[in-house]
Amino acid sequence: MKKTCLAIGFLFFAFVSTAQGQSTLKTSATTSAQEVKVPTLDKSPMDMSYFPTDYPILKTQNKTSTAPVARIVYSRPQKDNRSIFGQLIEYNKVWRLGANEATEIEFFRDVNIAGKKVLKGRYTLYAVPTESKWTLIINKDTDTWGAFVYDEKKDLLRTDVPVQNLPSPVDAFSMSFNKTDKGMDLFIAWDTVGVNLPIEFK
Repeated sequence: MKKTCLAIGFLFFAFVSTAQGQSTLKTSATTSAQEVKVPTLDKSPMDMSYFPTDYPILKTQNKTSTAPVARIVYSRPQKDNRSIFGQLIEYNKVWRLGANEATEIEFFRDVNIAGKKVLKGRYTLYAVPTESKWTLIINKDTDTWGAFVYDEKKDLLRTDVPVQNLPSPVDAFSMSFNKTDKGMDLFIAWDTVGVNLPIEFK
């Protein structure tokens, strides 16, 4: 009798595959069952970069007393032996700067980009790549998927930055902030190409 009660009262978990490429977390108890769908790992995982670099860690460790200047949230597609610029990413077309949702940049204070004041707030960041330069676009629309609903009328600014040839390929699309005398650069790199967006706040 005790063994029967223990068996009935036992809660167990099992993952089973579904046709949608998701996993199902199945739980069963004495009289009920519940299924929870768990998404699989995205091929282009989302990432986040801060300035100062690793700001949340520094804050937790009491190694900084200042507020962050900016952070960027973006998805990171892989090169995966593909030809990127000029093929996968077409020249002269608006690109979401990554994959999935359009890249978003948030400023925690007012900054200056290309001689124009950008107020504290959250924006979408796009690019129009060419072989020799990229036009980087800060747009006031947010929470968008890809560049399918990109609206030029909502552009806050556009600025051209020269293309740099990298010494070795970058497999996963990457974005990071680097300190400069006048503030910081947003460095964007993928495959053998990189660009810098200067951002001033001093």
